[in-house]
Amino acid sequence: MSRFEGQVAVITGGALGIGGATARKLASEGAKVFIADIDDAAAAANVERIQHAGGTAAASHVDVSISEDIARMVNEAVDLYGRLDILVQNAFGVMAGESQIHGTALTVEEDSWDYGIDILLKALYLGPKNAIPHMRANGGGSIINLASVHSLLQEPGMLVYEAAKAGVVGMTRQMATDFGPDGIRVNAIAPGHIVGEGLAKMWEENPSGHKFFADQYPLRRTGLPDDIANGIAFLCSQDASFITGHTLTIDGGLSIQLQERFGTRQAEYIRANPDTKLP
Repeated sequence: MSRFEGQVAVITGGALGIGGATARKLASEGAKVFIADIDDAAAAANVERIQHAGGTAAASHVDVSISEDIARMVNEAVDLYGRLDILVQNAFGVMAGESQIHGTALTVEEDSWDYGIDILLKALYLGPKNAIPHMRANGGGSIINLASVHSLLQEPGMLVYEAAKAGVVGMTRQMATDFGPDGIRVNAIAPGHIVGEGLAKMWEENPSGHKFFADQYPLRRTGLPDDIANGIAFLCSQDASFITGHTLTIDGGLSIQLQERFGTRQAEYIRANPDTKLP
């Protein structure tokens, strides 16, 4: 099955986790994949994995918090493969100061707000700014923005992250309105708790914490990168040709529940396990 034969896909954060699984999924269905990531070794390993499976892939060192890197990423992909059809915006840039953006409107500093919004939201405007002219030249394309269940649900002390992720949803709808006449569809994905390579190591050391998270989901499991990659592939394909401006929630049913229950249980778990870190 080759839904993406002849198409070129750029995936930011395409080395590991959701981005890594998405790169493999699109390549397995015929796309030429360009992986943009700050982890050169992991990106090279994913390229090798794709090529070993018979797919076509290349990688480049890209930090999406740097506008020049985003422009270069698009140009490199087009120079290499001759076109651009799909842009999956999964990377968050270098979140070296992630803890500084945690807090409320009273505790987050103004420069921390600017830092978080630049990485979590501004980068997702710069990607299409550079990619859309190439998609127009092809007569259309597909853009996928990674939002979060935090676009829909709130957690105490997460002002910047949740404001940015809600902004991703609004920006997705607005871009879909602007560029639909060009044949460019823009959609978003709102994942739940997805256990990629990094979280898998953490949960191996804290199986009770993982069970706590899994028990909050109606399906009684947390997500895997392939769960999100499958949704992204659907939205990029002709099967979704009449879908744009939509945010597809892939969260095992977490967001259909009353969230007071989750918040109460989380507080109880932390009190009972004071030395445990939860993501």
